[in-house]
Amino acid sequence: MFFGGELMEFTWLYAIPRSGLLDSFFLGLTKVAGSYGEVWVFVGVFLLLFKKTRKTGAAVLISFAAVNVVGELLLKNLFARPRPCQIDQTFALLVSPPTSFSFPSTHSGVSFGAATGIFLNHKKAGLAAYLLAALIAFSRMYLFLHFPTDVLAGAILGTVMGILAVRVCSIVTQ
Repeated sequence: MFFGGELMEFTWLYAIPRSGLLDSFFLGLTKVAGSYGEVWVFVGVFLLLFKKTRKTGAAVLISFAAVNVVGELLLKNLFARPRPCQIDQTFALLVSPPTSFSFPSTHSGVSFGAATGIFLNHKKAGLAAYLLAALIAFSRMYLFLHFPTDVLAGAILGTVMGILAVRVCSIVTQ
């Protein structure tokens, strides 16, 4: 029933403190983030509107697309890892269960990709974006939709894609 180290990962998921206040916070955050992390598309488009942040906006959008192609279309189907809520169906979910696979967390990936793209161009705004990315990533575990290693892999994937997106934008604008 369990794959690899999932027993330990379930232990971590069950140990997350939950309350009505935290439920409301993470449900609100999930609505803001969007079903696929679309908040970062809005951030990227907004940044494109201003000459000073145009390159950053392009990097955010490129990393968003790259994470979705590599994470959602390739890696999720390659690993085909069930979600925690698909394995333990007795856990009371606060959201409708997604139908896609669990590994990696593309919410975490697009969030860390965007945050990296912002941070590499604008340090202070990037720190705020990393805080939002970390909260979104943690929400995936809080909501029992991803294992910790899904979130970690998504964060790594996003960070790498964010770095690559910034490099692409720097090369293109030379």
